[in-house]
Amino acid sequence: ALDELTSPFASSPPAKTSHTSQKSKKAKELCKRSRDQMIIDAGQKHFGAVVCKSCGMIYTATSPEDEAQHIQHHERFLEGLRYVGWKKERVVAEFWDGKIVLILPNDPKYAVKKAEDVREIVDNELGFKQVSLSCPAKTKIYLFVSNEKMIVGCLVAESIKQAFRVLSEPVAVPSPSQDALQHHRAWRCSTEPEPAICGVSRIWVFGLRRRKGIARRMVDVVRSTFMYGCYLSTDEIAFSDPTPDGKLFAMKYCQTPNFLVYNFIYNN
Repeated sequence: ALDELTSPFASSPPAKTSHTSQKSKKAKELCKRSRDQMIIDAGQKHFGAVVCKSCGMIYTATSPEDEAQHIQHHERFLEGLRYVGWKKERVVAEFWDGKIVLILPNDPKYAVKKAEDVREIVDNELGFKQVSLSCPAKTKIYLFVSNEKMIVGCLVAESIKQAFRVLSEPVAVPSPSQDALQHHRAWRCSTEPEPAICGVSRIWVFGLRRRKGIARRMVDVVRSTFMYGCYLSTDEIAFSDPTPDGKLFAMKYCQTPNFLVYNFIYNN
């Protein structure tokens, strides 16, 4: 309402009215507009639905109940990503901003339990709650641990025998609306299977640590450690039901829109 009132710095001089009448007019206008206002702007930072950049929860900033639920969820989320570490951890790569730890099915129970807790968080964020691992006994979980002892990346890899190549979309003249929705389009794949060795079942990076090459580095490490003494090519790895963001990542990483996919949620 204040933005629509006459500015005292307008280029043309305002009409000559008394100071009292101007204040009265402004007060009436503000009062009229405030009758339908449900939330009073008292300088709050956020209004309505807010998405927490750390835990991903959507809540109403002006609701005490929502705020309390968000705090509880936020603390549980961060607690699940804290990394205490153990003596015989399997570090497969080290970087300037952290390290990658590999956890195998036969590792000590506390290590496997931590990997399962992180995978549960990842499944909730990616919407994979109803998708089980095809062969848990052959699953390898890679955790990217930051220098602050937080798990900021997770990749679940499993052994596969075949995959299907994503088909290129028909070439068409793009419009502005199509460009905005391009990454939300579903992918189509060939019906002809191709041999593959490693399936990337899940790949996830903590929201505040994205765009820092963590996902790319995790896939690089998977390619060099999944099979002993062998560095897998991009034609030997496949991605499981990629989300829109996952599709963009796979295209960029494999340097082709025709990467391999497997384990279709709706078809298998």
